[in-house]
Amino acid sequence: MQKTIAVVGAGLGGLTLARVLQAHGITATVYEGEASATTRAQGGLLDLHEETGQAALRAAGLYDGFLALVRPGEDAKRVVDRHGTVLLDRPADPGTARPEVDRGELRRLLIDSLAPGTIRWGHRLAAVRRRTDGGHDLTFAEGPTARADLVIGADGAWSKVRPLLTPATPSYTGTCFVEIALTPDGRNPRASTAATGTGTLMALAPGRGIIAHRYADGHVRGYAALNRPEEWTKPIATGDRSAALRRVADEFDGWSPLLTAFVTRSESQPYLRPIHALPVGLAWSRVPGATLLGDAAHLMSPFAGEGANLAMYDGADLARELAAQPDTETALAAYEERMFPRSSEAAGRSARNLELFFGRETPQSVVTLFDRPHHL
Repeated sequence: MQKTIAVVGAGLGGLTLARVLQAHGITATVYEGEASATTRAQGGLLDLHEETGQAALRAAGLYDGFLALVRPGEDAKRVVDRHGTVLLDRPADPGTARPEVDRGELRRLLIDSLAPGTIRWGHRLAAVRRRTDGGHDLTFAEGPTARADLVIGADGAWSKVRPLLTPATPSYTGTCFVEIALTPDGRNPRASTAATGTGTLMALAPGRGIIAHRYADGHVRGYAALNRPEEWTKPIATGDRSAALRRVADEFDGWSPLLTAFVTRSESQPYLRPIHALPVGLAWSRVPGATLLGDAAHLMSPFAGEGANLAMYDGADLARELAAQPDTETALAAYEERMFPRSSEAAGRSARNLELFFGRETPQSVVTLFDRPHHL
């Protein structure tokens, strides 16, 4: 009899896992805390890497569907200093091996590919406990419970499954993001929008930056980034919108008005996104009937461009191993043996790049970084 498989989290990694398992005739149940697929916005664009994210979509049989979602021309990059002086202006590459795609559209592609009833929405995991007779009991915040022979934590940074395998928890990197957005029919300062070029603008100085992406429909979304202690972030998280924006704008005193307008004219609720990371090289001893993928296993800053790509690749890799191996523990061990080194390399690169973006040598250090092949 097939073992029951519980996938905790309906992010890109968990969905890819479930899809590839189904392609091999294996049923899994995905438990997701959100009430539906449209409960919240899913973030901005992702560049999908040929060797990881795209490979996962090929394994899932969704590569053609992915190609239909690609946003041509939005991979352009522009780096400027705090005065707005352009230091690097790289046009879009029509033949790029890392095309841009909207995260929400990609998630919808994966959701729609699954058999009806695969995802149990409104199931926010509260606790998971290993049973003495094998398998696990899952308790959800809303009251229901479930049992599973195999539990896979695809539940992100603050994973409830992770404590089954390791006591490691994410640490604050010292950098926080504050969301910013301009709409084409709002208070959009046209000169600032034009300053982004046709893709992503990175305005950088030591300890701070404004990173904004211009979408084809005229919207601009991004982040004000600041190196600040956690105590500094609390008024941003708890204050009203206007006061929070003023507090962030004050950190960019002396910057070009073309750049500060992204903050002062922002029409977005300034949600705070402190950047956390798990220890580089995190690994654990084999724990029967459980494993992790994606951010639950190797949370890192976004400055290697690998988070979503690795999560999807983890999901596809684990699914193929479970389909190929008659013994579940052998499959989990083989998957983790490959996952640990690949995630360690990416996490190390991400940590180094975070320092390059907001360290003492920026923005020149970022220009140099983009001059290297496969910089991110």
